[in-house]
Amino acid sequence: MPALLPDRPEDAVAHLLELLDLREVGQAHVTVSGAPGEQETELGEWDTTVFVAPSQRQPHGRVFGGQVLAQSLVAAARTVEAIGGVERPVHSLHAYFVRPGDADHPIRFLVERSRDGGSFSVRRVQAVQYGKPILSMGVSFQAPADGLEHQDPMPPVPDPEDVPTLQEALGAELDERAAQFFAATARPIELRHVEGNVYLSPSKRQVARQSVWIRARAELPDDPVIHAAVLAYASDYPLLEPVLRRHGIAWGDRRLRPASLDHAMWFHRPVRADQWTLYQMSSPSAQGGRGLGVGRMYAADGTLVVSVAQEGMLRLKETDSLG
Repeated sequence: MPALLPDRPEDAVAHLLELLDLREVGQAHVTVSGAPGEQETELGEWDTTVFVAPSQRQPHGRVFGGQVLAQSLVAAARTVEAIGGVERPVHSLHAYFVRPGDADHPIRFLVERSRDGGSFSVRRVQAVQYGKPILSMGVSFQAPADGLEHQDPMPPVPDPEDVPTLQEALGAELDERAAQFFAATARPIELRHVEGNVYLSPSKRQVARQSVWIRARAELPDDPVIHAAVLAYASDYPLLEPVLRRHGIAWGDRRLRPASLDHAMWFHRPVRADQWTLYQMSSPSAQGGRGLGVGRMYAADGTLVVSVAQEGMLRLKETDSLG
């Protein structure tokens, strides 16, 4: 059974790196045929590489969405080789969360090599437990290229050293309940909320935007895939919080029933996930029990490195009392 999150930050990061060290376990070759008598009976052949990795045990028993995003990205990248001596870094991913994952059970990742073209490589990943997909992801990789270039500027915010740590922000509230609900002190990612966190108490200002400084809490290997995967892992933590802020709700509200539905990322420029990155987020819409969060990640020098979007289910069960 996977262990709970470690106590020390460096151990938490080491544990995350273990989760991202996927083991290749085999190959599968699939041929799909149409019905007899159809004009096109052969619909295609696919070679699939299979990886396996453990899950990070969570207090609620469900796989953390950021974990399976990061692992799926690593699985896809493991099947992309340099072409003509030129590496192809990831430039985008688009994922759907299909079913809740079991945090006490390993996950198998089936990677289909969709295409290796002159500039782009595309992969399809299915994360599977108990024979059924829990996440379906498309990932694209691109050889470096020159072209038009611009970016929106980073918004003005306090430096991360001037923003309280989680321990400083929660103070006396950082009790057993907070640690059990979020395992917040043992996360491999440090988050410093510029406008204050919404873990146990709602925001005083009901606005649909926030800024959070993030970084891995220990040094990471010099592997661009790992840094992209760690940012994917971290991106899932706070992206729906602008929805909660707008409606005066905290994560600790016992009425809240959240779940990630889909997730997209565009990797614009290289970045180190173990250095401070500003994660600036907003929510343009919430409706139908769903809320949309969009985000931009900036390196500390102001370089726009990643754009993110996620829609999540955010339902309130009115029969429960507030926490």
